[in-house]
Amino acid sequence: MVSALAARRRTLPGFGLTMGLTLSWLSVIILIPLAGLFLRSLELSPEQFWNILSSRRTLNALRVSFGLAFAAACVNLVMGSIIVWALVRYRFPARRLFDAIVDVPFALPTAVAGVALTALFAEKGWLGAPLAALGIKVAFTPVGIFVAMIFIGIPFVVRTVQPVLQDLDPEIEEAAGSLGASRWQTIIRVILPSLAPALLTGLALAFARAVGEYGSVIFIAGNLPNVSEIAPLLIVIRLSEFRYADATAIAVVMLVVSFVIIFAVNRLQRWAQSRIPER
Repeated sequence: MVSALAARRRTLPGFGLTMGLTLSWLSVIILIPLAGLFLRSLELSPEQFWNILSSRRTLNALRVSFGLAFAAACVNLVMGSIIVWALVRYRFPARRLFDAIVDVPFALPTAVAGVALTALFAEKGWLGAPLAALGIKVAFTPVGIFVAMIFIGIPFVVRTVQPVLQDLDPEIEEAAGSLGASRWQTIIRVILPSLAPALLTGLALAFARAVGEYGSVIFIAGNLPNVSEIAPLLIVIRLSEFRYADATAIAVVMLVVSFVIIFAVNRLQRWAQSRIPER
């Protein structure tokens, strides 16, 4: 087995050089900054660390960030799948235009997105006014955070699932139908298993993007402590107060929890991919 691995490596020209550059670049860009964050947190005693994290304001900020980010990712998973299906399987006027619009949250500055969403969903905005008449307030509430997270996360699901669905041969669905499968049976037993890894990847990417979002959220959130304050904003507040220990502790918790969730989704994605029969 060792000789086979060595032979495989020899077939790649410059393996040692490229691997060294890869590890060096990842270390400089990712590993060293993260290590610095953890080292800074080690300056706190366990009691200090716990007191910072167990404060009511910190717990509520983490709850708002992670809870709404996961809810927004789930909504994007469902709606993004529907959008992908329409863009791939149907031909209609202005389809390419709608396909391009999906990428707008990628290119739009987050602050611009936040201002636009706030103006749109304010009590006198185009959408905020009719919602306010129904007793639903969006801007400056946790609902506004939820809307902003959906806005910035939808492209991740669409662009992750779209190429997989494009490669899925429609003849497989026709074959399932010819064998007596209903439309729902075809979707559940044929299409979804093939799309599962891509769907889980899109879910993880949308969740990670929403958890760390700052610019588009602070304008529409209201930023009320214990109500509509997100964890990234609380970190910025603690830094402006020169309470670096508090900011470091919150950042470490966000990093660890995000990594654990993404790692779990990645393992689930691998499991789902292993269940797909080879064609």
